[in-house]
Amino acid sequence: MSAPLLLKGFEVEMYTGRADGSVVGCSAEAAAALAGFMTEPDQRNLEYVTPPEASYTAQLELLLEPRRRLRRWLQPRQLTLLPGSTLSLGDSRRFERSDPENPYHAYIEATYGTRVVTASVHINLGLTDMNALFAGLRLLRCEASLLLALSASSPFLDGVATGAHSQRWLQFPITPPQVPLFRNHGHYILWMEQQLAAGAMRNVRHLWTSVRPNGDDRPHGLNRLEIRICDLIDDPLLLLAVTAFTELRLQQLLRDPQGQDPLAASPLAAGELEALADANDRAAARSSLQAQLVHWRSGQTLEARAWIAAELEAMAPLAAELGLERWLAPLHELLATGNQAMRWLARQGRGESIGAIIGSEAVALASREKALDAWLETEAAQVPGGS
Repeated sequence: MSAPLLLKGFEVEMYTGRADGSVVGCSAEAAAALAGFMTEPDQRNLEYVTPPEASYTAQLELLLEPRRRLRRWLQPRQLTLLPGSTLSLGDSRRFERSDPENPYHAYIEATYGTRVVTASVHINLGLTDMNALFAGLRLLRCEASLLLALSASSPFLDGVATGAHSQRWLQFPITPPQVPLFRNHGHYILWMEQQLAAGAMRNVRHLWTSVRPNGDDRPHGLNRLEIRICDLIDDPLLLLAVTAFTELRLQQLLRDPQGQDPLAASPLAAGELEALADANDRAAARSSLQAQLVHWRSGQTLEARAWIAAELEAMAPLAAELGLERWLAPLHELLATGNQAMRWLARQGRGESIGAIIGSEAVALASREKALDAWLETEAAQVPGGS
């Protein structure tokens, strides 16, 4: 390989529930019993985080190991892990607090209600040079809709189809509602300080947008980009494929900043790019791969599926150079067969109930994880370069 891969890590939120697809919250109990698991304000969400690691093979194991332990804990309780990013079978009318004494949880419930009771995956990619980090932030902000189009997995809520492919993104409260395309680190620091002083954000973590800078001492100490727009990608191989796609876009940017940074390469002004990105995100939430999006480079409208296919073709030489072709492979099948939301809606259109769809997908998810466990034992050493 001619260039090192970026450090990467994941924050994975999932629902627990019964084999029939109904959600049963147990996050406080599970987090108390199992190392590495955390609660969200609503107990129906359970979260775990993988540590920073550049290797894709290593991240596959880091994604699977916590689930093995969790599934062993869930089994005697007759519970399992559920796919999807919204309360597909309900009940979104009520909030189920994981910690009734926590004042921040009380604030979340009072301010947002069950709009935040969603499951997702946050993808973190390491960048420590501030110029590269903020150029990468601008690029991913303008292409976040592509990542949502690939990951959409929330077409149902409370037992009905909502008409969207990512109901999660449409209902989740973007905070603050308007976020600029940051010119540099100083611009970000000043804007954050202004938002905190005005009360638009409760703390430095209260920036809920498609992509944000991340680090242990925000807004000053930053070392990674956090992609927050993706719905839950429950298949670890597909999650790594989306991550490889994103990393390759950043690697292209590092090699050609002027050609890949929207502020330098687009004829649109920063404010126009912000509006374009937000509109594309909403369009992808509604129609995912079929969404009509406006390209930041040309201002032309094209289908999300076509845009992604073009990027895959353009990044193929670099993917080969970095040994990432194998990890990208699931995206080609997804473009041909549709994402999870599209497949679920097709099944519903053929007469299957939402409960039957979610229940069967939960079984398929467990089977995939077992197959990947076996794959890691026998074939991981054959991955080129150990990436």
